[in-house]
This record gives sequence, C-alpha cells and structure tokens, in this order.
Amino acid sequence: MIRFENLTKSFWLKGERRVVIDNLTLTLPPGKPLALLGRNGAGKSTLLELTAGTLRPDSGRVIRQGTISWPVGLAASFHKDLTGAENVRFIARIYGVDTDDLAAFVEDFAELGKFFHMPMRSYSSGMRARLTFGASMGIRFDTYLVDEVTAVGDAAFRRKSQALFADRMQASGAIMVSHSMRQLREFCSAGLVLDGGRLRYYDDLEAAIACHLEIMADGGRQKASG
Repeated sequence: MIRFENLTKSFWLKGERRVVIDNLTLTLPPGKPLALLGRNGAGKSTLLELTAGTLRPDSGRVIRQGTISWPVGLAASFHKDLTGAENVRFIARIYGVDTDDLAAFVEDFAELGKFFHMPMRSYSSGMRARLTFGASMGIRFDTYLVDEVTAVGDAAFRRKSQALFADRMQASGAIMVSHSMRQLREFCSAGLVLDGGRLRYYDDLEAAIACHLEIMADGGRQKASG
C-alpha cells in the first residue's frame, strides 16, 4: 500500500516557484500495475522519486507498506565512479539479497559484456538503463517504479525486458511511466493522471488514457491559439 498525505513538492525555476505536486492526498490500491500519465514536465519522475523516498517533499509525507524499488530508468541511485558490478553488489547489500546471485543475474540479463566491470561514467544512457532495470528486476519488490525503461535496446532486448517485467507483475504491483499507450495497455490495469499538480486515480485504464489524451489535446489547442 502507498498513501500520499498532504504531499507538496515544488521547484524554483527562473526565480519563480513551480508546484508540481500540490497538497496531494490519495491511497493507491496495492498489488496493481498502474500507468502514470501526464504531459512532459508534469512531474511524473518527481512523483516516482517521492514515492521511492529518494526525493524529499516540501511538506506532507508518503506512507509505504511493503518493499518499493528505486525509480528504474533513473540512474541517480548508482555511483558513476563504481563499476556496474560494484553498484549491483552495493544495491544487493542495501536490500539484503545475495550479492553473488544478483550480480550474476544482472550480468547475464543486461548484456553489457566487459562494461559490466567498468565505471558507470563510461556507459551510454541505454547501458545505464539496462543495468538499473536488471538490478531492480533481480530483486523481488512488492511495488516496482518504472520510467520508460522497457523501451531500451534492440527489439530482442525489449522483448526480453517486457517478458521479465510481465513475470514480475504476476506477484507485484507497479507504477509505470511510458509514452507508449500500447505498452501501458499491455502491462497496466488502472491509471493515474498527473496534471497541474493534481493526481487522479482511475480504476479503468481506458478512462485514464482518455483523460490524458484530452489534456494533451487541450494543451495543443492552447498553444495554437496563444
């Protein structure tokens, strides 16, 4: 279970305070894969980081029951001066799983070759995403936070990533960000729409997608008339 209580987060941009999460109170249903929808810049990645506890809110709190992954696809939790293998072993110790087992799983899954034993500063963004996704999927979490990462790599690697994610969803929930409506329909059963600092929950994924598309269309019309 994840509950947001009076959660607010803002950033200062060019001397102005921009609120991305505005006094949010909402309880998310446990064990469901949820699509997180919103226009670019709406604060989806910020919400994932607040949920994971890697970003502090201005006010309010996030109540978490069960284990929650770091935001997969965002490599901020990994140290660029450590090798991929060293980062994975460090993550294993933090989450209390066997270091050798997790390292072996990620090395095989991520297909990084010699780069697995090289500093992460030498990685491309795709390589970082493959490492972080593999490390997260190698640990059994109650809720996975996923940001676009199953789109990384060639077609064969994407299929492998999607199959692994689908397997994890058999016993876990997720909050998933993706620009692909097809991918969200494949993995998610309900949706969240973030707009103007407000988060709305829809038990029907299609209703969430329809709301999101309407917001996007309204935004396009406003730009055209501005």
